[in-house]
Amino acid sequence: MDGFGGMIFVVLIAAALFYAVRILREYERGVVFQLGRFWKVKGPGLVIVIPGLQQMVKVDLRTVTMDVPSQDVISKDNVSVKVNAIVFFRVVEPERAIIQVENYLVATSQLAQTTLRAVLGKHELDEMLSEREKLNIDIQATLDQQTDAWGIKVSNVEIKHIDLNETMARAMARQAEAERERRSKVILAEGELQASHKLLEAAQTLATQPEAMQLRYLQTLTTIANDRSNTIVFPVELMNALKDVIGAGQARG
Repeated sequence: MDGFGGMIFVVLIAAALFYAVRILREYERGVVFQLGRFWKVKGPGLVIVIPGLQQMVKVDLRTVTMDVPSQDVISKDNVSVKVNAIVFFRVVEPERAIIQVENYLVATSQLAQTTLRAVLGKHELDEMLSEREKLNIDIQATLDQQTDAWGIKVSNVEIKHIDLNETMARAMARQAEAERERRSKVILAEGELQASHKLLEAAQTLATQPEAMQLRYLQTLTTIANDRSNTIVFPVELMNALKDVIGAGQARG
């Protein structure tokens, strides 16, 4: 009986050690409760938990990538869109993540959904489409502030998709086409304005320098002379000017 009793004692000791000894990885921490009250956070490495007296809850400290389901959002200008996002967060205070909230993963997911709707609802559709980076920062800051009491650090939020209904998509396509046409007309008008300024400068130069006007006449005659169907009529002033130029050339000769 003594041998049998000793064997039972060894088995009990082995079982106690089996349940008492825990090994936590580098990214894990153990929140230890003693007689129901928070005692301390242990780990990583070898941790001993006294059975019946202490209980331990493991917490993963790695960054969690959480997909926020598509949310129906009504923008500030009353446009209905569907938006989904990704939230990156991690536990920085394990005791708070266990004590202050029942399930920090579920709580963070639900809070991310409501925060996404609340923040985007304050902005117009054009801002959602063109200022996505700014909206990401606003959502991250709001969510991080609200989860701080749970020992959660929200490091980043990224809006994945903003889906419009078919009617709104067609309307935005027409708007974009109208905007491109407007820009094209503005560029054309600016080009014509610049050309008119240059023509005015050229006219003023020709008006103050008769010789330049005569040269311009000759250039024009050279251009239209290539077409034999044209009839060229020389102005009297041009003929007199040409005679003066020829006469001056002969005199020098």
